[in-house]
Amino acid sequence: MQEEIKKALDVLYNGGVILYPTDTVWGLGCDATNEKAVQRIFDIKKRADAKAMLVLIDNPGKLQSYIEEVPDMAWDLIEVAEKPLTIIYPNAKNLAKNLIADDKSVGIRVTNEAFSKTLCMRFKRPVVSTSANVSGEPTPANFSQISEEIKSAVDYVVNVRQNETAQPNPSSIIKLGIGNTIQIIRE
Repeated sequence: MQEEIKKALDVLYNGGVILYPTDTVWGLGCDATNEKAVQRIFDIKKRADAKAMLVLIDNPGKLQSYIEEVPDMAWDLIEVAEKPLTIIYPNAKNLAKNLIADDKSVGIRVTNEAFSKTLCMRFKRPVVSTSANVSGEPTPANFSQISEEIKSAVDYVVNVRQNETAQPNPSSIIKLGIGNTIQIIRE
């Protein structure tokens, strides 16, 4: 796995796009602080810029680097989550402008999956994670279901967990607002 981490890091540092395993489905990833790299993912997915993508981090302590003020409730939600949980936070900062929604929010998930967690830790920046499909097409449940169009569009396909046949679920999504308002987007 370490060799694959090094190869993926090299691509991320150079503004490239990777196809990699996460704590949910396989994802398209790039440096979440690099606007051109983020745009490449929008282009690969043939997706409107207005449709947000989430980012992965390896440690909840890093939230404060990307959110103006982390709502107190977020810490409890992260601690008690039994499955992957994406939280949409208000007032994002220090991320590519085209990753931040019009209302200044961004979705962030703390990953506990070995590859993506190590990648984020070693990269020392958040990594974009969006499903590895063209917008509007079904989300591939595992590597074998990812289209050749997507595989050929990225700069590097991570050679880890490609033979798994599990059908992982996407993360739950909760939107937190100012004043601890909660909106459940996806259970």
